[in-house]
Amino acid sequence: MEQVLARLRAAAEATRLRLLAICAECELTVSEITQIIGQSQPRVSRHLKLLCEAGLLVRFREGTWVFYRTPHSGPGADLVQPVLDLLPKDDETLSLDRARLDQVKAEREKIATEYFRANAEDWDRIRSLHVDETVVEKALLDAVGDLTGGRILDVGTGTGRILELLGRNAEEGVGVDMSREMLAVARARLQRADLSNCLVRQADMYQLPYPGGMFDVVTLHQVLHFAEKPEVALAEAARVLSPGGKLIIVDFAQHEHEELREEHAHRRLGFDDASLNAWFRSNELEPDNVISLPGKPLTVRIWAAHPAKGQAADKEEKNSERAAE
Repeated sequence: MEQVLARLRAAAEATRLRLLAICAECELTVSEITQIIGQSQPRVSRHLKLLCEAGLLVRFREGTWVFYRTPHSGPGADLVQPVLDLLPKDDETLSLDRARLDQVKAEREKIATEYFRANAEDWDRIRSLHVDETVVEKALLDAVGDLTGGRILDVGTGTGRILELLGRNAEEGVGVDMSREMLAVARARLQRADLSNCLVRQADMYQLPYPGGMFDVVTLHQVLHFAEKPEVALAEAARVLSPGGKLIIVDFAQHEHEELREEHAHRRLGFDDASLNAWFRSNELEPDNVISLPGKPLTVRIWAAHPAKGQAADKEEKNSERAAE
């Protein structure tokens, strides 16, 4: 009971209610929040600290930036939405906050558009070498299956397109990438699609900041050919996969286009089935059927795998023990 009272006390202040309202819309930096709220950074920071301590906001670092947003799960999340539902829709202060938030979103969209424009030629060049993305996306949706109530992790999320594609039917979607520029693009995409259940984080695909067995679906879409150690990235993806989950890799079949290595930093010229299946099995995963999508000249393949039956049971038991602790 004391924890509930502490959370209620933390929320029971005008500025902090305003902070909860805007941070429920999307993740925001301190400078963006001060721009919206119109108060000094030290004052805003004090309010943010209290809300984080109460579990009503979550804080995460991305390089030198720090972002805040309301939690998606846990006791804090259970309290935030009922409190926000009590706020009047026609309140002048909240309406002004929403208008300023829209300005912040528009500025993000502008930055993302400029980044796309600067890099569009390279991306279009690569896309022209393989099958149309709409064909790939349809096959990916078929491979993933029903996501209702599931949790997704998209490793190397890039522009956030896969999160946008899969996130609508999921309970929660997370995309990770090391590039702050690409994370900015992904955030703009997700806010444009109104996917408040999805978020992105800066993280290393070799050291994912999540406990084992956390996600029902883990995807690596056109990521492994950039990896210095693709088998290590795959092992880390397998670690965070739930006992009944599915790991899906979308990448190129083996090819001989050396210019992609020289001009676009591809570390691997595609992959063969034997290599992927060996990596799956070394991580106690059972390979599923491979989907092949021939292009001109590159072929896209979709490899999927799930935890082996015995290993899935062991993993379930370990996760239960961990939760009990």
